[in-house]
Amino acid sequence: MLSICLPCNDRHAAAAAEPVTRVIQPPQPVAFPKIQRVVLEMSCKPFTEMNEQAIRAVCADAFCGWLPLIRHADSVAVMLWVADGSEILDYHGQMDEPIEWGRYIGYPNAKGAASNDKKKKSLHSAAYLYRENPPTITYRDLALIVKTLKQVGGEVTGKPVSVGATFDPGGEFAQSPFKYEKHNEICRGKTMGDGTFVCCYATLNADPSPYAGFPQGIPQGTPFDTFFGRQSQNFLKDLGFDYLWFSNGLGFGLETWSTVGPLFDGKRFDVSKAADIRGKILNFWKAFRAECPDYPIETRGTNFSAGIDAASNAVPLRDIYRSGFNMEPPVNSPWAALNGDFGLELVGFMTRAAELPAGRGFPFRYYIHDPWWLNSPWLDRYEREPHDIYLPLSVGRINAQGEVETPRSISLLTIDDSFGRMPEKVPNEVIPHVLIALEDCPDQPGPTVWVYPFDEQQDMLHERNPRLEEPFFGDWFMRAAINNGFPLNTIVSTRNYLASLEKKPNLYDGVVLVMVVPRVGSPMEAALLRHFASGGRALLYGPADRASDKLLELLNLRLEPPIAGQFTIELRRPLDQLENKGYSDKMQHRETMSAGGCREVLRDPDDSKTQVIALASQESNQRVAALARNLSPGGGIIAWVRGTNSNWYKGGHLLTPDNPTKWFQGDLLMRSALDRLGYRVAVRKSSVAQRNPITTIVRHNNGFFLSGFTPNTNVELRLRFPFGAPLLLGLETELVEGQACYRMPPAWHRECRVFVLQADGEVVCREVTHEADGLTRRMQIEGLMNASVCFFPDTSVPGPVAMQLNSVPPHIHAPLLDYQTQDDSFGRRMTLEHVTSKLLISW
Repeated sequence: MLSICLPCNDRHAAAAAEPVTRVIQPPQPVAFPKIQRVVLEMSCKPFTEMNEQAIRAVCADAFCGWLPLIRHADSVAVMLWVADGSEILDYHGQMDEPIEWGRYIGYPNAKGAASNDKKKKSLHSAAYLYRENPPTITYRDLALIVKTLKQVGGEVTGKPVSVGATFDPGGEFAQSPFKYEKHNEICRGKTMGDGTFVCCYATLNADPSPYAGFPQGIPQGTPFDTFFGRQSQNFLKDLGFDYLWFSNGLGFGLETWSTVGPLFDGKRFDVSKAADIRGKILNFWKAFRAECPDYPIETRGTNFSAGIDAASNAVPLRDIYRSGFNMEPPVNSPWAALNGDFGLELVGFMTRAAELPAGRGFPFRYYIHDPWWLNSPWLDRYEREPHDIYLPLSVGRINAQGEVETPRSISLLTIDDSFGRMPEKVPNEVIPHVLIALEDCPDQPGPTVWVYPFDEQQDMLHERNPRLEEPFFGDWFMRAAINNGFPLNTIVSTRNYLASLEKKPNLYDGVVLVMVVPRVGSPMEAALLRHFASGGRALLYGPADRASDKLLELLNLRLEPPIAGQFTIELRRPLDQLENKGYSDKMQHRETMSAGGCREVLRDPDDSKTQVIALASQESNQRVAALARNLSPGGGIIAWVRGTNSNWYKGGHLLTPDNPTKWFQGDLLMRSALDRLGYRVAVRKSSVAQRNPITTIVRHNNGFFLSGFTPNTNVELRLRFPFGAPLLLGLETELVEGQACYRMPPAWHRECRVFVLQADGEVVCREVTHEADGLTRRMQIEGLMNASVCFFPDTSVPGPVAMQLNSVPPHIHAPLLDYQTQDDSFGRRMTLEHVTSKLLISW
């Protein structure tokens, strides 16, 4: 055929002579996950004038900036931080009475100078007004603000709008004569010093002053829960609020910011108080509901996890969830923004979502501004890096039906800063990351699934001599493992695991179950043995002294007397590569922190199926620290890590980790064990002191979506999965011994659908334009050298997958390649062998 190149005008004329009638159909739109609710938290600082016109203007501005997120939600809420909850306690039913509201920056109830601050310049030593002449706000003004937020919110968003009140047990947000002068007896917690935090099961001294719920005054010995509940009922009803928020752990124990509590003093556990404390906490909820029966309650929870709360504070979370209190489960703690402990945030988030109140989802909360302490985490603490969006929003819980559930509501703490400003750049920058994380949320179990002993831990609170050190150790250990790079973001309670197996027997065939060693004769032990018999894989952790002889035999273990203290650790095959001095060969194993001493030794040292990962020695005594065992033919692979909680308590809110330059971190063995189960997550770094990357792996539409936080960007991440080295979309990788090596930024989120088996070389997978009828996407892989390529197609897109070698645009001449398609427990995947140069994948 003769091709003629016409001048521009003549080309248009030729096209006009033959009208275009063919139509390219657009691909099916991506179904965006529905959000039940967006919660905008704000203080009263933006309301600088108490007239209706000014209040309406502020309300309109508050909603407008978040409309791109709100459009995806069914409803909107505003959580209003008026003060610290003392406006509820001090409410006398007089609408024209001024409120002591949170018009401060700093600590308005400081009892003295903070350490090293004799001149009281620190915000922790004194408070400052946020502006000259802040307005006086009466209860009537507050009722107008609440009413206007609902009216204007509905007009601006087109969604139903509710408004919530808040109660904080501490004194960070406003001056509180009620808590710290009139009735300091209710402040039994020592969170910010002696007598600083309200205890939910405290009692009040007599008070002749009239209150809305107690017009004749407070009788001696009135339980706080009764007083608080009755005051809340009056306050919420009179001012038009729709729900109440329990802040900073209210309702979940005595010391909600601290590792220690009534049952644990940092050195030992005192189980004798467990039944009494458990009953007092549960009675708080019952007594509050007797006085305030209908308003929904939403909760912040503690800074810890279900297991740690049970062990230190006897928190009966199961009873709270299942008693019909019309409450939402706690959100993820915002403290990771302050201390960088994202492992603790994720462990707390997952464990408190393993089980839920009936008919409830679990909420996600993100810290963008602080209206009290002169910081805006998105802009400063996070440095505008979205890791604390992608990591918690990668969490999925599996329910009893075998369905993966993700957060249903998005809360933003707060939309105004310490000066009452609402800068537009914050929603403009934050919203895209939230939407991407929601769009890529998990819809099937991740590669590792934490089978969490929620009921078993709660049952302990009813036992005569509970071993509370077990849940304490378990959750602290998993927190450390995640902080050291163990990928974990899917959780299922033991109850839901058993129930979901009945509904979907093959649900867990392609995953690694991560769980404590089950007790002898338990339903979980029987299910685990069946899992192994059918070829499944699992990583067990914790002491094996409650295991059955059958399970010990599978693990090739037997028990000797326990030993603890300092060990010499021997790594049989180190996973990480350290350029300078390697990991220490010394490890501290503290009995209290690690659920007892080490007892496990090899039953048969000559067993060929057993791979010892690490040994721990103490003089002439030797114990197995970690191993893996292949149960083939016909069986699966089992790995076990004894687990050492390489932390200790020396005061403060959290445990203190052992110095990694001097002591081996016991949780590092979790990644070594996972490597034996097919997933390598390793690092290359120059120094032990450099912190390891945190990684989560989501399965969505048959693909893999990896997210991470890199505290030190000089640390290299090395990945290899059962199907090969993962090629993160858009990033070059240097393959080293079959591992994909990446130097990642502080926060990252990448899709992966292509894996390669290739020893070395630089390889990249890129998105390219599809520019063809009937296609949705194209990816091109370059740098292949006799590689095996595994591709996981997007199962939400119907139609065939085409693979072409060394194709050039418009990609209509290169022949289509034949590939192998496999559907199994890992999902649908296509495999192509002996590929060299450049591969184009179209679908």
